Amino acid sequence: MSVKTMGFPGRYTQGPGALDEIGCLFEELQYHSPLLVTDVAVRDKVRPDTARQLSAIGATPQFIDFPGECTRPVIEELTASALGYRADSIVAFGGGKTIDAAKGTARALDLPIVVCPTTASSDAPTSRLIVLYDEAHRVVDVDYLNRNPAAILVDSELIANAPPRLFAAGIGDALSKRFEARQCQAANGRNSFGTMPSDTALLFTDTVYERLKQYAPEAYASVCRQQWTPAVEAVIETTVLNSGIGFESGGLSLAHALIRGMTAIPAMADMLHGELVAFGTLVEVLVEKQPETVISELLSLMEAVNLPMTLAEMGQIDSLDQIQLETMAEATLATGYSRNMNPPLREGTLVAAVLEADERGTQWRLGR
Repeated sequence: MSVKTMGFPGRYTQGPGALDEIGCLFEELQYHSPLLVTDVAVRDKVRPDTARQLSAIGATPQFIDFPGECTRPVIEELTASALGYRADSIVAFGGGKTIDAAKGTARALDLPIVVCPTTASSDAPTSRLIVLYDEAHRVVDVDYLNRNPAAILVDSELIANAPPRLFAAGIGDALSKRFEARQCQAANGRNSFGTMPSDTALLFTDTVYERLKQYAPEAYASVCRQQWTPAVEAVIETTVLNSGIGFESGGLSLAHALIRGMTAIPAMADMLHGELVAFGTLVEVLVEKQPETVISELLSLMEAVNLPMTLAEMGQIDSLDQIQLETMAEATLATGYSRNMNPPLREGTLVAAVLEADERGTQWRLGR
């Protein structure tokens, strides 16, 4: 019997108006000089109230705009700002890349981080994972916080008013977790803590998939109307909290490995993380030779929340040529996640599954 590790954020608060708790939270945690890294898209929505609440408890917040891409140079710039300000904590306001850049800053300075996601576009908020990109939007590396975020504040009313595409991307990111964690376990792979996944972690990932089947179509329709509903609340908890704990403690596999391969193709490099993962999930279930009922169920759910299911919808209008297919496969197989497959993944199997996924998605769109 091997030792197994799971990780969790220090605390998790979710609901309409959850950001109103930030003053009380910082007073309790005794953070007095936070640097708040803010996505410019939500700056005017969150800064005034946040500044007022933090000032009311005697804190002196300093705001800085996120430049738009989570690269090492950006993290170095943010780190220099935090040092100059003598920050005692880092706060992230925004989506996945804003959060990762703030995490990178917290890691560099060994400071606690509080994450306030303004979209539910990925399960980045709860985890230690930091995904790094280059200026061409390609994934180049992964770093880790020394510890999970100290706190997560998820204002579900704010998220319900964010663009529906971002909400769908969060669903796409979460869709994979059941399949990836199961493959990680089957291949004797390791989670982000370097241990085998626990049974509890797999329960988290199973719950994620079942709750998405139950609530995601209704929740997505509500977000398209910019309307908060109990289904929206359920999906946010699923895609942010449950999926985050599930992937970090359960492990990742092909669906996330394929991100490296797809973003190596320029036409697909600008797709959202969760959109890439959703298509990667379709590829993975085909590699696994899942029953037709599972494949159809997945395609139906992807269609219900408007996730891409063909290469053309991923930006690759022309058919991939042999060189592009080899480039995609090589970049995918170079990742550690790709080794969490049983039986081991081969280039020919991967290429065939990518092409089959594209064909399956095309035929599904045509109603066949």
